[in-house]
Amino acid sequence: MIIYFKEILNGLYTLFVGMKITMFNIFRRDVTVRYPYQSLQMTSRYRGHIDLIRDEATGKPKCVVCLACQRACPSGCIKLDGAKAEGAARKSLTSYELDFTTCSLCGLCVESCNFGALEFSKQYNLASMKKEDFKMDLLKRVLEKK
Repeated sequence: MIIYFKEILNGLYTLFVGMKITMFNIFRRDVTVRYPYQSLQMTSRYRGHIDLIRDEATGKPKCVVCLACQRACPSGCIKLDGAKAEGAARKSLTSYELDFTTCSLCGLCVESCNFGALEFSKQYNLASMKKEDFKMDLLKRVLEKK
């Protein structure tokens, strides 16, 4: 019989402890945001997918098609190609594709670029139901930014 009353008192005690925690937190400020209607401000150190940097003087990407980023990528998500135009001193970029579905955001591609042609984007709200939406043509994106 004593065990019965101990269990009742223990149950009441835990009930009041839970109610105390609930009453303490019910008047606190919300921690979350209402996502579709509000969004968080990204920090300056946020690392999204990579982006090509456009040369302000020429309006073209700074990439010189050295393939260092493609070789440094452990997941093999970068594919680029270039062609040397007649009379040009170096190759020019013809395609730069990123498969973001396999990218691990390690940053080795950005670190390996000796010409400062890559940076991390600040885009964070990338959501889609189709895998094709994450296969990005970065050359097309940098030329559209004008």
